[in-house]
Amino acid sequence: MGAWLETLGTGGPILLVLAALSILSLSVIVIKAIELATVLRGEELRQQALALWKQGRPGEAQKLIGEDSPADRVLGFAMKGLSGQLRPALLQSELERRGNAELSALSHRIRLLEVIAMVSPLLGLLGTVLGMIQSFQELELAQGAANASILAGGIWQALLTTAAGLLVAIPAAVAAGLFSSRIDRAAQAIETAVGRLMLADEVARSPGET
Repeated sequence: MGAWLETLGTGGPILLVLAALSILSLSVIVIKAIELATVLRGEELRQQALALWKQGRPGEAQKLIGEDSPADRVLGFAMKGLSGQLRPALLQSELERRGNAELSALSHRIRLLEVIAMVSPLLGLLGTVLGMIQSFQELELAQGAANASILAGGIWQALLTTAAGLLVAIPAAVAAGLFSSRIDRAAQAIETAVGRLMLADEVARSPGET
């Protein structure tokens, strides 16, 4: 390992940092992929539950709502709040709090991927600049005795860190974008489910109010 780092010159320590960032990034990607796998489930059951609620059958509707997805959990609480005659202002406030908490939990570690995607190319570029400085210093010390192969060797070692930085950054950036899109869809599912519940509740109550 020591000989390998010595061969790479100033780029060796930076490559070690990039390797650590790569392992961290891949670990986060796997964890988030597992966490977000179920966030969009339950749409069909929610539709059936809302249809039952509209028909004035809240007990049956609540039994259909599980705990698999954020939309299910927020919708389940909304149904319990409406059934328990919770004050509208308090219910609305609590639904917002729970929805924000769900989205905050889903977004956990996404920022880390974004930071890795941003920092890795910069680290790679830093390694390249340091390597080029070292190469030209060696060329100067050679006082004209250096040949092109020595300079070329220093340049490819320097450019290696830029390539490594991009290899770390690209998967992190792609994963962060895909995960953010899925979280946005989960947020939309929560808003849609709660909005449809409120509309269904008005429909269910209206016959008794006329």
